[in-house]
Amino acid sequence: MTIPSDPQFEQLSRADLIALVRALFAQVESLKNEVVALREENERLKGPKANSQNSSQPPSRDQKMNIQSGKPKRKHGPPFGHKRFVRKLIDNPTQVIPIDVNQCESCHYDLSGIEPSKVIRRQITELPRIEPIVLETQQAEKVCPHCQHLNRSALPEGLEADRYFGPRLEASIVFLKHQNHFSYERIVHALRELFGLEINEGGIAAIIARAGKLASGCAAEIRQAVITSPIIQSDETSARVKGQNNWHLVFLTQFAVYHQIAPRRNAKVILDLMGQETADVWVSDCFSAQMKAPAKNFQLCIQHQLRDLKRILDRDPKLIWATQVRELFREAIHLNNRMISPSSDLTLNGFQRRVAEIGNRLDRLLECQLTDADEKRLQNRFQPHREKLLTFLDYPDVPPTNNASEQAIRTSVIHRKVTNGFRSDWGAKAYADLLSVISTSKIKGERVLTSLIKMMGPEVLPYLHS
Repeated sequence: MTIPSDPQFEQLSRADLIALVRALFAQVESLKNEVVALREENERLKGPKANSQNSSQPPSRDQKMNIQSGKPKRKHGPPFGHKRFVRKLIDNPTQVIPIDVNQCESCHYDLSGIEPSKVIRRQITELPRIEPIVLETQQAEKVCPHCQHLNRSALPEGLEADRYFGPRLEASIVFLKHQNHFSYERIVHALRELFGLEINEGGIAAIIARAGKLASGCAAEIRQAVITSPIIQSDETSARVKGQNNWHLVFLTQFAVYHQIAPRRNAKVILDLMGQETADVWVSDCFSAQMKAPAKNFQLCIQHQLRDLKRILDRDPKLIWATQVRELFREAIHLNNRMISPSSDLTLNGFQRRVAEIGNRLDRLLECQLTDADEKRLQNRFQPHREKLLTFLDYPDVPPTNNASEQAIRTSVIHRKVTNGFRSDWGAKAYADLLSVISTSKIKGERVLTSLIKMMGPEVLPYLHS
């Protein structure tokens, strides 16, 4: 609408002025309605605040709220009188120090020959004095007086000429670096303060490089065990190598974990890893590269879908479709847990009947006509992946989520945040191979340090008293 000039306003009649004001009021009302609609749309698009329950955000980033006041919780220490530590006595202490009562405090009677009515046990745990052990080899050379041939004695296994540190020391440095995310500077400081060892950062880098080479062979065996497994879980996260964005991928089975750092996370990385092998079931999220993995069947992570559904319901708890789909997924997981439970009272026929019922309900839900945009988005995701949602009900060993692979890759996220990535390609590969060894030892129930010591080579301590 064109605004008239002042002379034009003066020429307007009273009826024209009233019509003009009415038109302006109508236009203002229309704009107000449009602003309200845009604000509502903006709030809908923003959605609820992300947390660990409705997204992949870790729980550590959640803001703890007080349910009664609705305000953030304050961190408090333990209540007054709370026992911070309760010691459990061990049965075979290293040394027992008896402390007898020899004389009565009241009448000074001799009590040395009387058996105690009660013995109060207390134990103190201490570390022995840790000092480095240096083994020196003195390799003899002798010239044969008959033929003048120079003879040199052979070094025993574990004391080779290219060895400067023992496997326990090397394994401890790897443990500090890749399991506890120590920087080179902090490792130097820890070795000096704890063990009285003076090793510079270059020496530590050489140890890590040697460990990476040894771990490469072990990682190759782990890789072969993973790709030939019937059920593989997979996930990925970002990594930094020489200042560039790379990707850290993890492939997990029941008995092995293989880590790999690659410049990309496309399907070619997975196909190159698997080679000619094909998995029976591939468990992952909805990422397109994961969906192209060589597998006969797929299982989408139900936990990811439950988070997305919860985020929709946080925005509008009255949405019927999202509520029904969430309850269906939860019911399916509960049914699977009942079936695989050692004390299950569910018959096979009853289980199969319930599986068919859940599948039919899911089909009907995927055919519903929806009006909510977020519900439509999830429905459009579920429809082409219908056969990948409830695979775990057909395969007892298949988990409904890939939480295990997320947990296996979590240490990589911590390492990235602490160290800010890798400065070399060999450092990234060494880390992935060593993490494969460490993660596999954990999943087998073995101690990480013990596995690293075995990997680093034969022990040298037996030569100490020989």
